[in-house]
Amino acid sequence: MYRICKCIELESGHLLSKHPGKCRFPHGHTRSVELVFAAESLDDNDMVMDFKLIKEMLGDFQDRFDHALCMNTDDPNYPVFRRSYGERIIPFEHQDPTSEAMAYAVYRHTAEALNRAISGEFSFKARACVRLERVRVWETGSSWAEYSPQDS
Repeated sequence: MYRICKCIELESGHLLSKHPGKCRFPHGHTRSVELVFAAESLDDNDMVMDFKLIKEMLGDFQDRFDHALCMNTDDPNYPVFRRSYGERIIPFEHQDPTSEAMAYAVYRHTAEALNRAISGEFSFKARACVRLERVRVWETGSSWAEYSPQDS
């Protein structure tokens, strides 16, 4: 199995409305995100897939999180923040935007983008045998959360 990893950074804030401590207040992180793709063979360019394609697949998603605040839609202050800051508030439906939830959100977006890349919707095309294996989100230099589907 061949694997590649693309690392990106997400500059965003969150507040954990269910948290009993200080994390219930708005605060920010520079999150490092690792995306691992795998394939059993290499393409005609001797790659799993081109790193430029991954960058293109993540462009809008990464821009959306830049200097945004992630919030649980059940937080009583969510409507106020959304009215005040519009699209800079990123909704997490009925859950706190923990690192675990963030890893799943990045995974879900990237898996959908990979399917679009396989269909040829980007400037490079991905092969059908390429799969997104896992997403790891580093909240700090010593703490991370990871999401991968059960069949990985």
